[in-house]
Amino acid sequence: MHDQRPSSERSWPEKFRDAFHGVKEGVRGQSSFYIHFFMTTLVIVAAVVFRIDTVTEWCVLILCITVVLTAEMFNSALEHMARAITREVDPHLGTALDIGSAAVLVASIGASAAGGVVFINRLVMLL
Repeated sequence: MHDQRPSSERSWPEKFRDAFHGVKEGVRGQSSFYIHFFMTTLVIVAAVVFRIDTVTEWCVLILCITVVLTAEMFNSALEHMARAITREVDPHLGTALDIGSAAVLVASIGASAAGGVVFINRLVMLL
């Protein structure tokens, strides 16, 4: 569990331990992460099949993957925080959770568009 001392009082190893714990907790039990990890695998396989070889194209794909996974982590954090506040239906919390989900959707659409440009460009070059 996260150490409650201020960040400035914790050592770097403690901060990294807390961050990796956050990754574990953020991914655990979130079915959407399985979809994102599956899609990540498909993107990497497609990049190899389409012979993506430029640093720029790989950077675009890696950045897209990272943005989507980060948005999902923030959304998971919002969900955990909402549950900690109350288990009752609250329209403000519901709206906040909807906005968090929308952030993941926007990141996913943007990543799909950017990845599409990379892969379509590569497909055209291969033909």
